[in-house]
Amino acid sequence: MKSVMPIALIALLGSSSAMAANLTIPMAFEYLALNGQKVESSLFNHKADLSLDNGTHKIAIRYHDMVQDDFSDSESFIKSSPFIVTLKVDGDYQYQLQPAEGEIIKRPKEFAKSPEVIVTRTGGGQVSYQVEQTDITESSFIGRLFGNDSGQDVEAAAAVATGSAVAASSVPAKPISAIEAATLPATATPSNKSEAEHAQQMLQYWWLHADEKTRKEFMGWAIKQL
Repeated sequence: MKSVMPIALIALLGSSSAMAANLTIPMAFEYLALNGQKVESSLFNHKADLSLDNGTHKIAIRYHDMVQDDFSDSESFIKSSPFIVTLKVDGDYQYQLQPAEGEIIKRPKEFAKSPEVIVTRTGGGQVSYQVEQTDITESSFIGRLFGNDSGQDVEAAAAVATGSAVAASSVPAKPISAIEAATLPATATPSNKSEAEHAQQMLQYWWLHADEKTRKEFMGWAIKQL
């Protein structure tokens, strides 16, 4: 008698062979790039899962969370520089990335300076990975306004870092696809880094407390300065 394999079983076997591993990150982290390609996500559309085939992958991730503001009872966002996770996938496993100190980050601002994370997998098997920090900083509107912006297009820089075999720590500090900083007259430019940081914090503070009309007026003025 001729044996016929049920169509449902064939479909099941086919889908199993096409299965891939999955990496999950917490809400306070975001993907930037995978193997030289940007990963599309946003603050309002968080991408928690990343599908990975067998092999070695370089993934750029950063810590991005909302913390208590130093000047008021309101909250503001904090971002780390990207860090590169090099993960070797050798099966259809469910991987999880989490802070090394546990689910709750007690000192978010300190953590953002150099995020320490671990990667585990469901079932408790051994995971082959390494984490490398970068010094990539993001270009900001405030920095360009004060003429001291040394940042860059962080997604583009992260894509370059994950697309190269060079260690993340050796990523050049020279801006990649950076927006050219606007220069204000010397009398209007902060004289040192601490003054610039204080000015930036104060602008952020007043922006958060301004009404819509004031914000629009400020934006109109600021754009003319660039």
